[in-house]
Amino acid sequence: MIWDLITGIVGFLLWLYLLLLIGRLVFDWVQFFARDWRPRGVLLVLAEVIYSATDPPLRALRRLIPPLSLGQVRLDLAFIILFFAVTIAAQVVSSL
Repeated sequence: MIWDLITGIVGFLLWLYLLLLIGRLVFDWVQFFARDWRPRGVLLVLAEVIYSATDPPLRALRRLIPPLSLGQVRLDLAFIILFFAVTIAAQVVSSL
């Protein structure tokens, strides 16, 4: 009984973190395509929450795994690895 509660809470937190990662991806792409765009008001607060929650693990992974250079394009492997790691962790927790 208590185990189900713990796995439910951990699963919810992992799902919430996946949503934050997707939100970060959206903010990064918007800034990539519209360089002059800056979030204001509620979006600024939301962006601050998203970046504050996702920056520490991404920075740690970027120190270990540098971006992959493909010509003039650099692919951020840290984001991809973190996204898949959280997805796999959520699947493992949900199967317990």
